[in-house]
Amino acid sequence: MITLLTDFGTADYFVPAVKGVILSINPQAQIIDLTHQIPAQDVAAGAFTLGACYSDFPPGTVHVAIVDPGVGSSRRAIVAETGKQIFVGPDNGIFSYVYAREQQVRVFQIEREDLFRQPVSATFHGRDVFAPIAAHLSKKTLAKNLLASGLSPEQVGREVDDYVRFEIPQPMVGKDGKRITGSVIHIDRFGNCITNLTERELSPDLAIQSKTSNLKSEIRILFAGRQITQFGSHFAQAKRQGELFAFLGSAGFWEIALWCDSAAERFAIERGAEVILEFQ
Repeated sequence: MITLLTDFGTADYFVPAVKGVILSINPQAQIIDLTHQIPAQDVAAGAFTLGACYSDFPPGTVHVAIVDPGVGSSRRAIVAETGKQIFVGPDNGIFSYVYAREQQVRVFQIEREDLFRQPVSATFHGRDVFAPIAAHLSKKTLAKNLLASGLSPEQVGREVDDYVRFEIPQPMVGKDGKRITGSVIHIDRFGNCITNLTERELSPDLAIQSKTSNLKSEIRILFAGRQITQFGSHFAQAKRQGELFAFLGSAGFWEIALWCDSAAERFAIERGAEVILEFQ
């Protein structure tokens, strides 16, 4: 199985060209589109989206992620493997969430030019470099827990340890422990603002109990100049339409949203916006 994540969109020939090269090498490949709607050149958005769903795929999956503003430059092409899954793409940080979440990761620089589609375009490595490498890697299938014939990650080139990864913002706890400062790390197509706050900082049970019991400490989130005191587990729990509420999203991060509206558009929120969690 091969997944594709790109910023190519679907109006041009780019995606079908990539698929055509893969199927020319491995006609049995099952190709799954994660998305081709990553904002152009937005490596951080691509990294988050891949990080949110790669673990839902079975062992042996090859993930191709192409958000590549440095195509044609000296940036490296790489293969990363975690022991369960394989990742193919540019060495620009797009696998940062994978690196952060996986305990064992090996990264190899792609040097096997004999496997590339020729001639190699300076502006379309997705078709000419990443697609053929992924196709050869995908020939390795799991059979009786043993890898069958096909290209292995070690065979694409030498192993490297100076691969590019960006630091995923982490919440900062105040000295008194009553104030945690986080940030928005992603905005989805619905305008929900996904923060870097997780259950480590705030469990759903504690958030809801603080509003329904006699706990000494109430919880609130300060965001976009407003106080958020509505917490829930799904959208229909928003009690007041037009008022921000928070819920623990499916990717494991607390999200800030408006019921049937875009919180990001309504309050002009961009990635990196500050989010403060307070225990009063």
